[in-house]
Amino acid sequence: MSPLVTLVSGPCAQLFTCLLRLGSQQASPLQASCAAKNHYEVLVLGGDSSGITMAARMKRKEGAENVAVVEPSERHFYQPVWMLVGAVAKQLSSSGRPTVSVIPSARVVKLTPDKDYIHTGDGKEISYKYLLIALGIHLDYEKIKGQPEGFVHPKIGSNYSVKTVEKTWKALQDFKEGNAVFTFPNAPVKRAGAPQKIMYLSEAYFRKVGKRSKANIIFNTSLGGIFGVKKYADALQIIQERNITVNYKQNLIEVRAVFENLDKPGETHVISYEMLHVTPPMSPTDVLKTSPVADAGWVDHKRYPNAFGIGDCTNLPTSKTAAAAAAQSGILDRTISLIRKNQTPKENYDGYTSCPLVTGYNRVILAEFDYNAQPLETFPFDQSKERLSMYLMKADLIPFLYWNMMLRGYWGGPAFLRKLFHLGMS
Repeated sequence: MSPLVTLVSGPCAQLFTCLLRLGSQQASPLQASCAAKNHYEVLVLGGDSSGITMAARMKRKEGAENVAVVEPSERHFYQPVWMLVGAVAKQLSSSGRPTVSVIPSARVVKLTPDKDYIHTGDGKEISYKYLLIALGIHLDYEKIKGQPEGFVHPKIGSNYSVKTVEKTWKALQDFKEGNAVFTFPNAPVKRAGAPQKIMYLSEAYFRKVGKRSKANIIFNTSLGGIFGVKKYADALQIIQERNITVNYKQNLIEVRAVFENLDKPGETHVISYEMLHVTPPMSPTDVLKTSPVADAGWVDHKRYPNAFGIGDCTNLPTSKTAAAAAAQSGILDRTISLIRKNQTPKENYDGYTSCPLVTGYNRVILAEFDYNAQPLETFPFDQSKERLSMYLMKADLIPFLYWNMMLRGYWGGPAFLRKLFHLGMS
């Protein structure tokens, strides 16, 4: 089997394939020459979902020897499943696979786009013809006073980190009575529906084990509404039905559950809790914050004609989800192909993203929408209804598509299915 791409990782480059092999469970790197190249036709910064997806697409066009990925992590995780892990609907082991077994790993420390090269942490300079930036987003737990050290407390968990997701489940198990508090920060976040999803699953768990009457479930969000798309916000009236308290414009600033009222800056209040789920503030990665390719820290693909951003690290005004990255990947693939032919790209990304709102252990509201916060639904039925079929798709089908199609560069979102399912419909 031919390798996917070169993984730039310390003094010895390695080739890896099995992460993206259909049905594979473990990576099996192929050793390459220790004389790593210092120039590539396509250089991908970041091995998250969008980075690996674009590397797979570029490899088919450029050849594996001409594409490299700079990525420091040794394991790759399908992070959307952590929400189910936090409520023990899935095992943590199902969410990750080896990226490549090599130490030390490489990371990019500086971009020099005016000269078309980057600097890595081990002192290398790697030049490129085209640069694809998929550096993701940084979790800023430390911006909450008392974090991340506060996670030693048994009542606190977070589904946003592999180190803390199982603590969410432990806090649920240990819950006796009192307030179960869930937060949404005053900052950009990836998987923006996840803070609600674990809240709904926690409520379902409390009902299942007979603790619901002893639990006061509170959702403190910095936002002014429960969801940005009216159709799905209306459907989330289940919050009232399930007796969940929602407080808007509330931002967690200290781990002892100190919240600032964003409508009255400086005004704070404290909530006692038996369980606290923390969604951290997030920001661009450090290397992008001062990079010439960025606008306020987020990648602006208009800055350099041969540098492109994809996924969570961009300044695109869309939700930061794997579904958005998948939709972007197909368009970016075709855009680069046209640019290489000196043709003008004509296709624009419409902002498509998806947020499967898990409202219980067997129900999902499948929210799909565009830049204008208008529904852009795939299936020919009302997706604002809670459905078992959509839960099964979220829990089982989407992870399969992720590992076996998206990361191999064969999944660019469900646009073609939408057209098929809506044939003949106005």
